[in-house]
Amino acid sequence: MVKLATSQLIGSNFCFQHVPFETVAKALREHGLSRMELWGIAPHLDLFHSNAPYITRLSAILDDNGISVCCLTPEQVLYPVNIASGDAAFREASIAHFLRAAEIAAELGAEHIFLTSGRGYENEPADIAWNRSVEAIARIADHAAILGLRCLLEPLQRVESNILLNAAGLQRMLNELGRDNIDIVLDMVAMHAAGDCVADYVKRFGPLLSHVHIADGKPAGHLVWGDGELPLGDWLAQLAAAGYRGRLSFEPFGDGTYALDPVTALKRNLAAIAPHLDGEVIVQ
Repeated sequence: MVKLATSQLIGSNFCFQHVPFETVAKALREHGLSRMELWGIAPHLDLFHSNAPYITRLSAILDDNGISVCCLTPEQVLYPVNIASGDAAFREASIAHFLRAAEIAAELGAEHIFLTSGRGYENEPADIAWNRSVEAIARIADHAAILGLRCLLEPLQRVESNILLNAAGLQRMLNELGRDNIDIVLDMVAMHAAGDCVADYVKRFGPLLSHVHIADGKPAGHLVWGDGELPLGDWLAQLAAAGYRGRLSFEPFGDGTYALDPVTALKRNLAAIAPHLDGEVIVQ
């Protein structure tokens, strides 16, 4: 049976938000993870108030633990960050937030900055918010390109957005954007909620599929593997069979209890994925 490579698995700070960043870096290092997806949330990376000394300190913690950032994922689902907002002031401030995040990602040596579509008003025609989102993402992608960055674009669940929700929408948005520095994220929970499947993503996006968020659900949620009912192992096997060589990261923050003991959440996810990888995974 074809397996995914252990080297494809990266760390993240999802559910670590109530401990210092030093604790995150130490936990990832001790479990053999040398790359990470960095969720841009205070206190780890306060994108609203970051300055040069702040970024220098963050870089030092990463360097001390032998960890590199391959993807910066700014918080973007909750106000005041919404690149598709019908309020022009909110929208412009949100876009500026992402332009700054791209600059920080470049400073940290990341390859990608992570994007979602934002959200429009529920009582306006869908295409109005869609067009605002496309215009905003185009501006962010163009700025990212100048900095030597690629973008990652992920659909959301309906409770999170009313714009980009499935693989077909991703294809449409890619076509309208017409940028060559945008790659695709498969989020397992969002994929299932949309009624899509691994084959949809592989067929539509091929090598542009660069990042997979692994999370369990009931059927929704972002749970530790085993706390939900989704066939995560089957989906990973399908990705392996299709020759997927992009990154894999866990996104466990759907249960508030994970943040009380994030290292245990990490260990449980690592133990669950270990049989699906071709090399050793440090669980203890």
